[in-house]
Amino acid sequence: MTLSTRVWAYLALGACGLLAGLLLGRIEPVVLAAPFLVVLALGAALARPPGLSVELALDRERAIEGDEVEVTLVVAAAQPVERLDVELARPRGLILLDDPATLVFGLPAGGRKELRLRLRCRRWGGYTVGQVRLVARDRFGFFRWERTEDLRRPLKVYPGAEEVRRLLKPARTQAFAGNQVSRAKGEGIEFADIRAFTPGDRVRRVNWRVTARRDALHVNEFHLERNADVVIFMDTFTEVRDAAGGSLDQAVRGAAALIEGHLRQRDRVGLVGFGGTLRWLRPAMGEVQLYRLVDSLIDTEIVLSYAWKGLEVIPRRTLPPGSMVIAISPLLDERTLRALSDLSGRGHDVAVVEIAPAAWLRPGGRETERLAFRLWEMEREALRARFQQLGVAVATWPRGASLLDALEEVRGFRRQARLVRA
Repeated sequence: MTLSTRVWAYLALGACGLLAGLLLGRIEPVVLAAPFLVVLALGAALARPPGLSVELALDRERAIEGDEVEVTLVVAAAQPVERLDVELARPRGLILLDDPATLVFGLPAGGRKELRLRLRCRRWGGYTVGQVRLVARDRFGFFRWERTEDLRRPLKVYPGAEEVRRLLKPARTQAFAGNQVSRAKGEGIEFADIRAFTPGDRVRRVNWRVTARRDALHVNEFHLERNADVVIFMDTFTEVRDAAGGSLDQAVRGAAALIEGHLRQRDRVGLVGFGGTLRWLRPAMGEVQLYRLVDSLIDTEIVLSYAWKGLEVIPRRTLPPGSMVIAISPLLDERTLRALSDLSGRGHDVAVVEIAPAAWLRPGGRETERLAFRLWEMEREALRARFQQLGVAVATWPRGASLLDALEEVRGFRRQARLVRA
């Protein structure tokens, strides 16, 4: 319990009135000061600790960017409270949609009040909601009781990923069944070729039109449907951002879209977070893997560190031979560039989705500053050309553009490279 400034004001007025009456020998100052002292004594006699308690519950523990989460607060008081202020601490990524005036009310003795508050999830991330501060005041506003309850509950806000209808096709597939069309022939639905019948072929694979035309049994051959190993490579060394967002936000949303799309195709998907802290998840498939990957994504942050470790510490099963590595990076750190070149040299099928940092940068007003900006852009063009000479497709993903356009650029480079090899 703490005393308000009103108590000290009443005490000062009462003391001044009594002192003036004693010094002047007159009754009028005492009469003027008496009401203040009476009210102060009455307030002190009636003041009782309110005996506050609060309960909190979230309607869910997982949400997506833009969703609304309902928080239920139940506040109870053992003694009457003339005015009770409730404050719910909120992280920066959550916005209170209700009027704050609804969090100020009174309670009778033994009374309870249920509050239903709506929070909008503005940004992806892992949050804790539930630090509640209660401030109660008596009828006269003389005394103030304050209590803080730590009732925090975890809330995970997943990035709002766009739907990618057409994903990249891997150069090599694995041995498990999936939705990727393999170059190998066998039992499948994608037509591959026609060949002469050999003992052991199934009758249902006989091509009767070709058989009648050539007067000999011929059968259809099909491509196998297999899955692929896909590893999402997240560059967390650097970030460019402004008040509206940054390159990391765009990278996380793009990674979430790729993860969801490839898992839907029954591919095995893994994750490597390459930055100040090195994190990885081995490729796997299924809904459980989806939650593991997305939970790892929302913990992604930029960590400044000079004591970094290279790819050699990552277990071999995290980067299986022949896996397709999709890197999402602004390509600003030399360590990332060396790691991607190393992955390409190891024989991995590497594709780079470059988050164009120029959208967050502006050239200066002076001629020398504009020239420096142009030289920087030319260096980045040379960097992309160097990767393409290594056979690594680099697609630029501008701010606000669709990820599908960047993936189409990767597919175009791969088609052209295939024609050149032929």
